[in-house]
Amino acid sequence: MELVGIGTQVIECARVRRLIDRHGEAFLGQVYTARELRYCNGRRHTTEHFTAVWAAKEAVFRSLGTTWRPGVAWTDVEVVAEAGGQRVEVGGATAERMRARGVGAVLLTTAHCRAFATATAIAVREAGG
Repeated sequence: MELVGIGTQVIECARVRRLIDRHGEAFLGQVYTARELRYCNGRRHTTEHFTAVWAAKEAVFRSLGTTWRPGVAWTDVEVVAEAGGQRVEVGGATAERMRARGVGAVLLTTAHCRAFATATAIAVREAGG
């Protein structure tokens, strides 16, 4: 497994809470997929989970050598929670960038407390690439 890039992000939970309170469904629908919305809303500390998922999306972009920009959908990056942890599914323009860089997978970890959430993403080259 060859490392292509690494990205990390830390976001203040109160910032995300303010965005949700101010912009509601418009913000949530722009940033999160339906599966992410179900996951975060099903958790006890929803704000912290929403913040960790957003941090993960930012970390994935950084691991691919870019940042979010107009023309790229936040929902191109989906954080999927599973029993053993999390995985990343990538689509749209972000998947094109991933393929162009020879990235076969992005490994992800997130953590949060009441004040902050953090995520680290590691982009790895596809086998034989």
